[in-house]
Amino acid sequence: MLGVNVWRGMLGVDRATVIESVEEDGEGSLVARVRPRRDSKRRCGRCGVRAAGYDRGEGRRRWRALDLGTVKCYLEAEAPRVECPEHGPTVAQVPWARHDAGHTFAFDDQAAWLVTHTAKSTLCELMRIAWRTVGAIIDRVVADGRAAHDPFDGLVRIGLDEISYKKGHRYLTIAVDHDSGRLIWAAVGKTKQALEEFFDQLGEERCKQIRLVSADAAEWIAEVVHERCVNATLCTDGFHVVQWATDALDEVRREVWNTARQAGMKTARPGAQGRPLLALDERRRRGLGAAIADQSERVPRLVEARRPGATFGFLAQRRWVFEPAGFRSSSLR
Repeated sequence: MLGVNVWRGMLGVDRATVIESVEEDGEGSLVARVRPRRDSKRRCGRCGVRAAGYDRGEGRRRWRALDLGTVKCYLEAEAPRVECPEHGPTVAQVPWARHDAGHTFAFDDQAAWLVTHTAKSTLCELMRIAWRTVGAIIDRVVADGRAAHDPFDGLVRIGLDEISYKKGHRYLTIAVDHDSGRLIWAAVGKTKQALEEFFDQLGEERCKQIRLVSADAAEWIAEVVHERCVNATLCTDGFHVVQWATDALDEVRREVWNTARQAGMKTARPGAQGRPLLALDERRRRGLGAAIADQSERVPRLVEARRPGATFGFLAQRRWVFEPAGFRSSSLR
């Protein structure tokens, strides 16, 4: 039999777990019989408070561990209940799994990591779990992470936007922390009420600490930010800056092309698609240059026209800034 330390590493447990035996269950799976250390105190599985024993529960149960190669692996142990002062009779805490989970810490954590890097269907096939099980694992891991770390702590620069799903028929309003690059909040819908929920969770004091909010030019976002983040500067995010400027440049490009053709531009050389040969006299060249210069000055006006109700400035840093009433203009840094 392999050493105990090797089995601990393979099963994903620590020294708080005693491995009694490891054997095959006759169905092609590996079962490790484990128990908490005898000197560990019984605690409530929900809150972790020390509590007296209540009964032996429903007997032995299993937790799915990470597969060993292609072989499924389980931890099996007693599941006694304790009398928690707050939650009443509750299954006792175990050192290898979260409360009310059918998988070990290592299994849950790996599944949660994979779901952020691959498709959910791929995860289900790789880990050999059901679609609904993935959602339950995410809920447990996220709740555990939020209990250990407040995602709203120290927010100074945030981004707000909405994204579509279900082929564009449904929307999520999301908030990200620019300093950490992490998603910190999301809710169904793209309404003022949905965004108000975020700032309600954030609290008045933390709202005052926010110094910069990036978003698109949606008026409903600007109104909520203006009301709740009194010390913040609201500016456009990079994605929409590029999108609006690209659309405006495409329109100018088409007009310049039409102007050039009307001025006498000939067709392109063979094999030089999109690069026409100019065969113009000096007078026509000067006229075409003036037309191009005039069109280039129209880009800021075109972008502004695409977002009525907002003022845009083309800064020296070549960055667009959304400046609703009551906010200072500032470039993104």
